Amino acid sequence: PRYKCGNQKSCPQNYFAFKIISGAANVVGPSICFNDVILMSSVKNNIGRGLNIALVNGTSGQLLKTDTFDMYSG
Repeated sequence: PRYKCGNQKSCPQNYFAFKIISGAANVVGPSICFNDVILMSSVKNNIGRGLNIALVNGTSGQLLKTDTFDMYSG
């Protein structure tokens, strides 16, 4: 069976599924999946070096904002 966000098992009822992949240097970009929806990825062109952040409403699961914080440039 296929589970949300490609996880290996299903989440309990009333829980959200998520998967965060950090990436590998500049070869494979990071991605954030939440409840079977890709929020951030190189395909969506909304990631950057440093911290990639997705703000999600914990009750509804609605995406509120995405942003990046470049820790390298200072």
